[in-house]
Formats: sequence, structure tokens, C-alpha cells
Amino acid sequence: MAETAYWEAIRRAHDEEMANDSMVIAMGEDIGVVGGTYKATSGLYDKYGPQRIIDTPISENSYTGIGIGASMAGMRPVIEIMSINFALLALDTLINAAAKIRYMSGGQLQCPIVMRTPGGTAHQLAAQHSARLARMFMSTSGLRVVTPRSPMDAYGMLKSAIRSNDPVIIIEHEQMYNLKEDIPDEEFFRPLEGAEIVREGTDITLIGYNFSVHLCLEAAKRLEADGISAEVVDLRVLKPIDRETIRTSVEKTHRVVVAEEDEAPVGVGSEIITGIIEDCFFALDSQPVRIHAADVPVPYNAKLEKAAIPSADDVYHGALKALGKI
Repeated sequence: MAETAYWEAIRRAHDEEMANDSMVIAMGEDIGVVGGTYKATSGLYDKYGPQRIIDTPISENSYTGIGIGASMAGMRPVIEIMSINFALLALDTLINAAAKIRYMSGGQLQCPIVMRTPGGTAHQLAAQHSARLARMFMSTSGLRVVTPRSPMDAYGMLKSAIRSNDPVIIIEHEQMYNLKEDIPDEEFFRPLEGAEIVREGTDITLIGYNFSVHLCLEAAKRLEADGISAEVVDLRVLKPIDRETIRTSVEKTHRVVVAEEDEAPVGVGSEIITGIIEDCFFALDSQPVRIHAADVPVPYNAKLEKAAIPSADDVYHGALKALGKI
């Protein structure tokens, strides 16, 4: 076991998969000589050269399209988009090509491409660098969407994504790149399906994904001090959603809070609560509670930014509301 930062886990997965398969390449802005904005490809340019670690111009739609075409021809590209906001420029190729080509070709063509991108609110990066767009990819048939919350998942899910024959969107979070965790020295893989119960509990279910899982875990500790046992579910994968794990947990605890950093309208939380109502409505002892960001562009001002996004305190009070204590 070795203590590994989130960014180091991503870099290790890149390195191992490139060493394992010469068809694996990486493309993106500043990923080569500079080593990536968050160091996730540092050192790989010197090791594998400019033919496999490809620095691109600021042209997300173009190099994503090139990567998709290369994947259809047998390559396994990993596309890094510096901020999920910039992925908007690549939507045509991702949604109209990558997500649909297997279906439209009757299975004759595959598109084994991975798009990695950080999203979420970091520290005063302002509205154009703080988007939460998971719901957009989640609503697109033909894509897999995963959101690793830890170095263990960041490593294992990237390795699985590179070897998958499906197009996979990996949404990271800018506040997690320096998060550290002991991970095994030997190679391992993490599944691209299935939620995970990261804390057992009996009184209430707290559901999160990506960075909001950490808010749920912090809130669960506060609830424990109050004598309340909270179960925490990490969705891990937003497409396909593991509705069975959610149902089983809610049927055990009978109360649920869904926490996300996204805005509320047509969000991931809305979909999760809809699934709960459809699958286990009569198991609920109180209405589901949704914790989310304010429906405003993320402010640059530090105090306004903090006020616009949810906190562990918000999750804690949401749980008390679901329990009828406030």
C-alpha cells in the first residue's frame, strides 16, 4: 500500500495503461510538456513522446472529434478537457458521434474513448470554470458517466474505462486532486457500474456523488454525535444508476437526503428522488430532502461563492429535517 494523491492515482492509471497497450493515447491542452493543469499526466510526455501524449490547440470540438475518429479506427484515446465548461464545445462530437455510433452502425463500429474532465466549484474560478454538468451527459443515451470520489476509484475506474469498448465520461472534481488515500501497489480495476455503501447506518440514507459524498460523510459524523446512525451511499456511476442499492438502503432507513453540488432544476438529485418514489415510495417515513447549489451562476466573490454552494452543514440540517427534528 502507498499513500497516493488523487492526481497521482490518475497519472499511475494513465502510465500503466499506456505501457500495457500501444493503442492508448492521450490528447488535451497542456497535457504534454506541462504535464496537465492538475499534474495528471506529468512525466508521461518524456516517457511516451509526442505521438502518444498529444498537446492540442485550444480546440475542444476538433481534438475530441479526432479522438473519436481514432477510436473507431482501433485506438483507445483518453481526451482531457481542462474544465467541464469547455466540454460544451465538444458536445456535437460526443453526443452525435461517440454516443450513437455503435447503435447507428448496428454494432459494426465501436467508440472506446474516455473523456476526463474536472468539474465543480474550486476556489474563486468564477462561473465559466465552475460548471456542474453531470446531468447533461447523464441524459445522453450511449454514454457511461462515472464520478470517482477517491484516489482508489480515480485509479481503478480510469483503468476500467480505458479498457471499455463504450465511450466513458469521467467527471472529477477540482477540490479533490490533492486528496490522499492508501491504495494497493498491485494493479486493480474498479467497476463502471454500481453504487457503493461507504458508511453503514440504520436511521437515514445520505446519497451523494463525487465531492458531495465527502459532505455526506462529514454530516454523518455530526449526526452520529447526536445519536443518529446515517448510511452514506456513493453513487459512483451516474449512468447507469444503481437503483437497486438505493432502494435497499432506503427500505432499511426509511428516510433519505440527496446531496449534490449541482443546481436543482432537472438535476441528478431530481432523477434520484424520482427513482426512489417509483421504486420504494411506501418505504418512506418522510419526504425526501434535496441539498443542492443555488440556481445562480457561481460567483467569483469568495463569500458569495461559499453561500451559493452546499456544505456539510446543509446536509446535516437536511437530515434533521428528514428526521422531523427541525
